[in-house]
Amino acid sequence: MSQVQDATVFERRLRPIYDSLEVGNNRKALQETEKLLKKHPNMWCARALKALALLRLGRYEESQIVLKTVSNEKPVDDPTLQVLSFCYKELEQLDKIVYLYNNAVKQSPGNEELLAHLFISHVRLEDFKSQQSVALQLYKAQPKTAYYFWAVMSVVLQGIRGPESKFPGKTKIYLALAQRMVDKMINENKLESEQEVFLYLHILRLQEKYKEAYEFLNGALCEKLYPGAPVYMKIDLLKQLNMWKETNSLLKDLLKDDPDRWDYYQDYLGSCFELLKETSEDSLNDKSNDGNETNDLISTLDECHDFLCQMIESAERKVRGPYLARLELHKRMRAQGMNAESLLGDFSILIIEYFRLFGDKPCCTHDIALFLPSITMEARQQVASKLLLESGISSTKLPQNKEQMQKHICALQISRICGSHLDLETEHLLAFYTAFKLHYEHGLSSFGKNLLHTDMGPSDAYALLAANVMYDVSLREQKSDRIFEALCLLQYVLRNSTSNFHVKLLSLKIYHMFGCMLGAQEMYDYLDIKQIQLDSMSYIHCNLLPLSGRFSMARTVFDSTLKFFTNSYKERLEYITLTYRFCTFSKLEEFMNFKERLTNSIHYVSTSVEAQLCDLVMLYGNVRQNLAAYTAMSIEPADDRISWHELSDNRDLGAIVRWDPVHLVNVDDDRKESFDQEVEVLQIRQLLLRLVASFVDLFYQKPNLDVTNSTEEKQNADSNINSKKSNQKSANINTNNTHDNDVETVKETETIELLRDSWSGLFQRLRLMHYKPLSNRFLVNLLPTRLHLLLELPYEEFFSSLAQLILELYTGATNLPLQCKVVSDNATKIVQLCAQVISESDSAVDGLWRRREWQNKVAACLEILSLYAFILSVIYEKLQQPAKIKPRKKTGHEGNSDLNVIHEKERSQLVVELMRHLKKQFQSCETAILNWKTPTLPRELNSFMADMSLKPEVEATLIGDVASIFKESHELMVTELRNLIKDKMRMLSK
Repeated sequence: MSQVQDATVFERRLRPIYDSLEVGNNRKALQETEKLLKKHPNMWCARALKALALLRLGRYEESQIVLKTVSNEKPVDDPTLQVLSFCYKELEQLDKIVYLYNNAVKQSPGNEELLAHLFISHVRLEDFKSQQSVALQLYKAQPKTAYYFWAVMSVVLQGIRGPESKFPGKTKIYLALAQRMVDKMINENKLESEQEVFLYLHILRLQEKYKEAYEFLNGALCEKLYPGAPVYMKIDLLKQLNMWKETNSLLKDLLKDDPDRWDYYQDYLGSCFELLKETSEDSLNDKSNDGNETNDLISTLDECHDFLCQMIESAERKVRGPYLARLELHKRMRAQGMNAESLLGDFSILIIEYFRLFGDKPCCTHDIALFLPSITMEARQQVASKLLLESGISSTKLPQNKEQMQKHICALQISRICGSHLDLETEHLLAFYTAFKLHYEHGLSSFGKNLLHTDMGPSDAYALLAANVMYDVSLREQKSDRIFEALCLLQYVLRNSTSNFHVKLLSLKIYHMFGCMLGAQEMYDYLDIKQIQLDSMSYIHCNLLPLSGRFSMARTVFDSTLKFFTNSYKERLEYITLTYRFCTFSKLEEFMNFKERLTNSIHYVSTSVEAQLCDLVMLYGNVRQNLAAYTAMSIEPADDRISWHELSDNRDLGAIVRWDPVHLVNVDDDRKESFDQEVEVLQIRQLLLRLVASFVDLFYQKPNLDVTNSTEEKQNADSNINSKKSNQKSANINTNNTHDNDVETVKETETIELLRDSWSGLFQRLRLMHYKPLSNRFLVNLLPTRLHLLLELPYEEFFSSLAQLILELYTGATNLPLQCKVVSDNATKIVQLCAQVISESDSAVDGLWRRREWQNKVAACLEILSLYAFILSVIYEKLQQPAKIKPRKKTGHEGNSDLNVIHEKERSQLVVELMRHLKKQFQSCETAILNWKTPTLPRELNSFMADMSLKPEVEATLIGDVASIFKESHELMVTELRNLIKDKMRMLSK
């Protein structure tokens, strides 16, 4: 279609629409496009903008109809293509953008701008082969070096990330091709930028051609184009080539310029020990040097030690690097059975010297903790005792200045890391707690005045230690009063030091431990977690929200988390496209790895599944509204969309600072154990979601909202084929509609049967795995996953029997009444379990210690019943339309279907009975929840006030406020659960 317009007039008329869209006034933008289209009904860009406005107004079907129409007309002007691309990005239909630009390039071959857009559209889909083809087309049309290197990078990515990257032989071929392509440019003297040099070095390193890479890195061309090559590239190549003398010499020079680089020291020490190994091997090969072997080894170590001493003496300012390097050298010598003391002296003396110099810095604890695993338990205890003496603080002496206080804190933290608290009596631990509180108060009053809003209190670490000690006592006594008291102390600290995120994280953990969702949410909001932290840190809160009893609150948190992932996905794609546009190949793989880790983040996938389950549980409208909401979720029961083997664990387990005994903490093992259990929980939850969706889909055919189809659109390029397909489709609709429905029905019943078997098989496997609950030995340990709760509660039995009921309801099987009774009995058992849990909670002397467990069980029971209620409401609605639901005919010896099935009317009546029964059960459940008492504290508030020993003006309000949060949290949960039950009872009223 020809659209010749004066450019100025064209832009002037569209400007108001762009402006309205930019400020978010989508309704006005739509009105402006309608006005413009009345005068110019065929203007491509105006119609594309109309589609965008409709899309942002949530009118998806109308938007996609307009999009398809404009797209089929194959526009070529850049403004229209850009707007259409924007629409498809928002719809996450990136393949449609490729289709658009393919058509445009066919109409305007050799157009540089269109080819560049086509290349970028392939980049978004990670279609590396097509990228290469288009990049070479671009280079042919406009011989720019950048386009050529787009092709080179595309070849590299085919070798290391493409479908054929799994075959080493194919990878080798692609990388060799990429090297030849760059060699050609080098020979023709066409290399222009440092990023092109980086890419060549990267290709050589991927092929393990380290010698060639090292020679090229030191060559004249690299010096000219890439003078700022990172020094780590040279270090890595020297290490790969085992050129340890050169590595050692280079690192010495680097350390003289930057004496506090810990990573350089580690590489330097590594090179020293490699030189030792070479010396030892040479001595073994040359027998005449047998007497000199020991001398050579000592000489090498002496040289290393002398260099470290020289770095210490020559430093213009006090730096940690060389002191830490001495400790590391001592550690490595002992690991290899060498006499470290003869060269370096006693290890504990080195630690004490380090403590004297740097003990007033908060990082000192972490620095010393790095070396504690390398010494015996007895030696650790001795080090801890010496450090406490060195701090100069005793039970009768308080710190005289801020630096002395920090040294005392560091010594206390090291003492705990060494296990000094493990064998102490409870009375001794309580005395520690009291002392820590007093030290906190002293530090606050003496050194915590006039702090900035963003500063942490200098003595806050005392309170954090106190909280850990009180948890130890609580765990011994299996009571909550000690840790409740610690929570009150942490809240007091937070009032004085509003920016201390360590205190917020510990408070969040304790609130969750006691099932106080209101307090946990307040702490989570207070943390103000943003951006990438929503993946690395929000697990601390999000993982504990499902089955917490606050479905609406959980859904709100899930929304904000998922919004980050969906928005950042588009941003991550654009980052990758920008690396091509600016030829920053050094960042390309980094961005691609980042995108993959976020896309496959278990936190993202779990949150998505939990959000959908939460939506299904909370459905409250009539059947039509509920089904519309269900359709918008786009759940495909037959498809498992999760890449289970690619799930990544992006959690920052070090977010909560810990000083627990080093010999009892293994972060890597804890991470693996918790990750494995979280994956199993995700398996259960995702399968539950698909199972429920399969029940609904059997009785409810979802409309296909995706009007466009990329495969059909490609075929539409040939008008004859398109016409033929249209005729065939029309014929199918007229003659084979019944047959298609039957085939679809068979598929859906098979899907239910398959999912039911998978459901039972999953639970059977999990019980055989004998997973153990995560350890709760220390306060900062992860709380137990929901795996054992899901195995303990009747999820498996209920949904297995419900699957059988659904199948029999659809086919009208004769034993349907019996299956109805089985499911009804299961629902009754769940309500009885709910009432039993509430009764147990009410009768407990300590209402907080197992509070989270009780709340989870009650919420899980209501989740099961809510999903059941939604399914029954859908089935009832469809059974009122007999023409739409027919019994599946039986064949052969089974005889006449009329004699072997229960007809619609009888099935409908059975469903009504199920609904009435469930409504009664909900009534019983509501009564139990209505009478659920507020959790009782193990002691009176006055007793807590006496023990807290804080400022009198603070005690009453502080402890009362914390107690009121628990009370309000319980009341909000009860209100929400009752409202949920009332919604389900309205849903079941027939």
